[in-house]
Amino acid sequence: MARVLSGTRPTGKLHLGNLFGALENFKKLEGEDAYFMIADWHALTTEYESKTKIRENVIEVAIDYLASGLDPKKCTIFVQSDVPEHAEMALLLGMIAPLGWLERNPTYKEQLKEIEGRDLHTYGFLGYPVLQAADILLYKAEKVPVGEDQLPHLELTREIARRFNHLFRPVFPEPKAILTQAPKLPGTDGRKMSKSYGNTIELSDGPETVDKKVAEMMTDPARKRREDKGHPDVCPVYFYHTLLKNPAVETVAHECRNALRGCVECKQEMAGHLKKFLEPIYRRRKDWEGKRGDVVKILEEGSKKARSVAQGTLKEAKKAAGIL
Repeated sequence: MARVLSGTRPTGKLHLGNLFGALENFKKLEGEDAYFMIADWHALTTEYESKTKIRENVIEVAIDYLASGLDPKKCTIFVQSDVPEHAEMALLLGMIAPLGWLERNPTYKEQLKEIEGRDLHTYGFLGYPVLQAADILLYKAEKVPVGEDQLPHLELTREIARRFNHLFRPVFPEPKAILTQAPKLPGTDGRKMSKSYGNTIELSDGPETVDKKVAEMMTDPARKRREDKGHPDVCPVYFYHTLLKNPAVETVAHECRNALRGCVECKQEMAGHLKKFLEPIYRRRKDWEGKRGDVVKILEEGSKKARSVAQGTLKEAKKAAGIL
């Protein structure tokens, strides 16, 4: 059975974008030989100035994993830094990763421009793809569920694996992308939902918070007054009507286009469907919040299992490179 590896950075509680972009796909793969990581080293690449919150966020992300429906009996949930072989493998792979490969990475260039207020001109941020390669190759993962924006990183992992195998001897399989077709969810301000923008609806948000956030959501910017005809295809609120499979979605679109409903009414209806969708996740999350000791135990057991695999791969790689 092909091994699966993926992970999430603990930069805060997870949100709807994480659910549809990652966790729903995790659940589809958990019956395989699946390892799902909480990537706290990766969080430091952009959040190093707020490092005191990372361990707290690790637990919150683990709770979100479990609340979303991931079953620790069917997959391995672990913390990246609890497996020190990740750092050592990253050091080894960094010795052979050409600087030009990292500097040409499109994600690196984009985030340098987009993320404001933080100094990202660091060795750690530039070397992010090498650490990511270490994460994947350490488990000889053959399947990596990713969105399109992560494909350049995965291709770099494949190139690093090929270079290592060529320079020394074949150790690593080249991982294949399991491309997730999840839609890019708009946040409350209309931009892509992201913690960096502060526009998220979190899995931990209760009904009152959901109502408040939905009430503040951007709608069709061209619709200034109740009698203005709308364009549902550009409205984030309408996007959620379709995402949540509102059975009356065609009626919603018709009434919007013909100014037969207002945006407030449309938001209230969508919020009702969203709260119904989130209710089981919110209920499970409340339950796990009261069992944090059990959450820690799940992570400890998962990290122990992950480390047993990682140790064997690292030993093999070090022998190939002549370190052992």
